[in-house]
Amino acid sequence: MKRSRDKAASELFAALYPRLAGWCRRLVDDDETAHEIASEAFTRLWARWTTVEEPRGFLYVTAANLVRDHWRKLERERRALRRATSEAAVRPHTEQADPSVRLLVQSLPERLRVPILLHYYADMPIREVSVLTGRREGTVKADLHAARELLRVHLRRSLDHTV
Repeated sequence: MKRSRDKAASELFAALYPRLAGWCRRLVDDDETAHEIASEAFTRLWARWTTVEEPRGFLYVTAANLVRDHWRKLERERRALRRATSEAAVRPHTEQADPSVRLLVQSLPERLRVPILLHYYADMPIREVSVLTGRREGTVKADLHAARELLRVHLRRSLDHTV
């Protein structure tokens, strides 16, 4: 029993780790951090191995939460650096003018950010996003639409500031 469970876990790791780490890499722009996040997601899965029904979904949702935590940490560090260097007083709109889609996705409320990350960055179909988030498919579609609209507005505003 234990041997077959270990074999299943090993096969799952071999099948999903490269793609999960690559997905994290696109979100955090750093190989080492991406591998740390992917590894932590698997560690958390192993801790709950016998109770998780959808391991792939568990991994991606866990990784999305870890990416969010990473982004928050980076933002706290940026704010501390700005305070320390008084950069905010010199250039208050620098960050707003950055049209980076990743930063814009990061700024979305979690309710909209998670479906965007799962659907567009992890290539999960709406049905799977629905199951993983516990929302109806229509709600996921509405959230994706709302997120795209917010991103469109923010990106347009960012590009207007840079012109």
